[in-house]
Amino acid sequence: MKRIVGLSVGLSIGLMVLSFQPEAVFAANPDTGPGCGLGKLAWGDFKGPKQIAPQVMMATTNGTFGSQTFGISFGTSGCTNNGVIMRTELVHAFAGATFENLQQEMAQGQGEHLTSLATLLGVPPAYHREFFILAQENYTMHVEHVSSEQMIAWLHKALAEHPVLSKVMAIAS
Repeated sequence: MKRIVGLSVGLSIGLMVLSFQPEAVFAANPDTGPGCGLGKLAWGDFKGPKQIAPQVMMATTNGTFGSQTFGISFGTSGCTNNGVIMRTELVHAFAGATFENLQQEMAQGQGEHLTSLATLLGVPPAYHREFFILAQENYTMHVEHVSSEQMIAWLHKALAEHPVLSKVMAIAS
């Protein structure tokens, strides 16, 4: 009974939305339904996916299972998150896997692992040298005797406070 009421409400809302939006809006949007998630995967191949019924089924399936939120957060089920969460996880995974090399290269102020970390953090290549100097000058205090997680936390803070890198990082992101 709850599902029938939910479908009826969804169908009613869908009809109201359709009545207020001109066809030109739909023609400009090549999307075939409500976003992504399990509902999109399950009902996306339905004939006429821009019709009300498949869109309601997609939205209902996504809402029932919470798959759209999960998909957007983790980049699954046809969803993307513009790489924000995945980039953060990638930075932490890279730092953890190459931590000894990163420590050595930060002490030296150069190296391919340090270059890769700068790139993963979003430092534009033209400012990598500035990043290397920052890492080298702060090695003893913030890198030498800490974990990779603490190092990354410090780097985010240091980049946000750096007079030059904070400005180019804001532009780059």
